[in-house]
Amino acid sequence: MLQQQTIWILIAEIAYLLILGITCFRIVLDTRSGSKTLAYLLFAIFVPIVGIAFYFSFGVNYRKRKMYDKKLNVDDQFKKEVHQLFQAHNLEEAIHSDELLLQSERLIKLLANRKSNRAFLLPNNDIRLLFNGEEKFPALIADLQQAKHHIHLEYYIYDNDEIGNTIKNILIEKAKQGIKVRVIYDDFGSKSIRRNIAKELKESGVEAYPFNKVRLLFLANRLNYRNHRKMVIIDGIVAYTGGINVSDKYINGPQNEVYWRDTHLRIKGTGAMALQQLFISDWNFCSDEHLTVTGNEYFPFKKMEVHGKGKLQVISSGPDSDLPNILFATLQAIHTAKSEILLTTPYFIPDETLQQSLLMAAMGGIDVKLLVPEKGDSRIVDSVSRIYFEELLQAGVKIFLYKRGFIHAKTFVVDGVLASVGTANLDLRSFDLNFEVSTLIYDMQIAERLRTAFYNDLQHSEQLFYTRWIKRSLWIKGLERVLRLVSPFM
Repeated sequence: MLQQQTIWILIAEIAYLLILGITCFRIVLDTRSGSKTLAYLLFAIFVPIVGIAFYFSFGVNYRKRKMYDKKLNVDDQFKKEVHQLFQAHNLEEAIHSDELLLQSERLIKLLANRKSNRAFLLPNNDIRLLFNGEEKFPALIADLQQAKHHIHLEYYIYDNDEIGNTIKNILIEKAKQGIKVRVIYDDFGSKSIRRNIAKELKESGVEAYPFNKVRLLFLANRLNYRNHRKMVIIDGIVAYTGGINVSDKYINGPQNEVYWRDTHLRIKGTGAMALQQLFISDWNFCSDEHLTVTGNEYFPFKKMEVHGKGKLQVISSGPDSDLPNILFATLQAIHTAKSEILLTTPYFIPDETLQQSLLMAAMGGIDVKLLVPEKGDSRIVDSVSRIYFEELLQAGVKIFLYKRGFIHAKTFVVDGVLASVGTANLDLRSFDLNFEVSTLIYDMQIAERLRTAFYNDLQHSEQLFYTRWIKRSLWIKGLERVLRLVSPFM
């Protein structure tokens, strides 16, 4: 009997080692980030069974898996149609006649590359910065009420609260008027509207679909691949994008315990159609519908007026991208800086290349300032963020902690001429796992407004200094070293 048990134990050990070997091989083959590869390997090897289960639950790269085969196929078909339409309005050839564009030539060409999802440089945009929900929602509501042909809306978080229901009622009213209304909501981030707002929209003639439906919230691997985009496109001419979801917490007032600082964009012009392209790609994936550019009803280039002088590129990235386009754009913008880099992010967990780029910029004499919350909405993420501060401070990066409330904006300004507003945080999750969108703006007035907003935010912030930071207790420093090991999973 004892000998038989020994044989079964030996078989189990051999089977486990075989599974472990296959898992390690798959981690090395399938994980793009070097730090993440090492973290998964160590976890799988030194935490038996749990480490393997964790990798297969959260670590499998779905870029090449069946989960997104459909989306990739739909995107490929759609892009062939839409790229021909956009090409005629691409400003890339005009770079050398515009001094502002010439300064960002390498960045523009990088993002317009075919491997980077062809982020065309588009002209004639009226671009408005909207700060906090107090500015965004009145403008958005007014534009929604003026819609004539269609409304396309896509959000990570859509809450069942006052502003959520106000927008819901407008969408229902517009659908009753015969206007086509389409809504995409992330099934995890917007889980509070599953049984109420989403149901009401569908019953009232609005087409509404969850992005990547989650059936078992506590087990689903898909929690690791969420649609973090925030977009509204109205009649193909006006669009909204940025950091602000649909929720009362973004509207500061007596009812809010925490002051919420965020930044959004209103775009009127050709840039709206770049966001339209992204929405329709997501829509065709979610809905089994196949919208095209036929008749240009969703891409009214021929009817487009010169609404403004702003030039922009819309960048997208996610599990369906060949490359981390938003990370590449951020790195290239840092490398092109000559005097100043201003970064705002609620979550700062950089990969090695971003951390090293910031170190190099600061050590090369660039004035690099990083603004993050003093207290975010996750104590664990706050703690992990701080493990990167010491070497940044030592290199000369100026780090500020926002104390007025929670700063949720995802922006940067380079040299007072290049600006970015988007949905992506400066962390591994945004660059590699989530579906994100960012807008790069080549407009000195917008850049200066965003720069002014940054320095206004510094009035409510505390600067960290290297000489004080290194005096943290040995306990805190030890904890940070441990957290650094798990940072690739955050």
